[in-house]
Amino acid sequence: MTAAQGVLLRPITMGLLLQSLFLLLLLLGSCLHPAAAFPKGCYPSEEEGLKTFRCSNAQLTEVPRDIPNDTNKLYLDFNQIPFLPRDAFRDLPLLLELDLSHNAIARIETGAFQGLAEHLHSLDLSSNRLVSVSKDAFSNLKAKVNLSNNPWLCDCRLQELIRAVELVAESSGGIVCDSSTQEEHVGKAFLQVIADTDLCNVYKKTTDIAMLVTMFGWFAMVISYLVYYVRQNQEDARRHLEYLKSLPSKQRRSEESSTISTVV
Repeated sequence: MTAAQGVLLRPITMGLLLQSLFLLLLLLGSCLHPAAAFPKGCYPSEEEGLKTFRCSNAQLTEVPRDIPNDTNKLYLDFNQIPFLPRDAFRDLPLLLELDLSHNAIARIETGAFQGLAEHLHSLDLSSNRLVSVSKDAFSNLKAKVNLSNNPWLCDCRLQELIRAVELVAESSGGIVCDSSTQEEHVGKAFLQVIADTDLCNVYKKTTDIAMLVTMFGWFAMVISYLVYYVRQNQEDARRHLEYLKSLPSKQRRSEESSTISTVV
């Protein structure tokens, strides 16, 4: 090869090298992009043939939005998530297991688990800050639920919730009354409480008694007003008759006739 040919080939070679490098960078960028979208401390993996997404102890304060929608097992345990909004897991139709234990969850909006009813079989909400949750938040959910180690208020609402979900068997003893509508239940296992007492029936009786007391109060007020009204009229009539007696006889008879006709 002559020197002239070498000079001509050099720019072409450099161009090909630069083009190849550019394509390689594009390929690497497309491969790395999904991982870069994950929150810090979160990563995908595969466990026993199931696609898993782990965000354990990742200092999260909300449910991540960029979770792969083919995830089968999701771990969000040991974070600081305070509540679960509606449709929090809507884009995860293949989710089988969901671990939300050891967070700061104090509120669950109705519809938070919407879209998970068909496949989800395990839901862990243990060791959070749940005090009271509507049964509607778990509507149509068939998963086994762990609700242990939360500061529950033991009342009719919790009773309805417990009867609406399927509890993980070994977790039932961990649902303890941190507070209660009846003081003697505090510190007791909730399943033990509702085995002896129907809290919803107690609540209904209390409500009925309150309504009866209110109705009796209104009835007593009406009777008192009627008695006062009758007595006041009687007093006015007596005073008027005494006044008539003090008048001359002719004027008195005229006034009495007028009074009688008015009364009639």
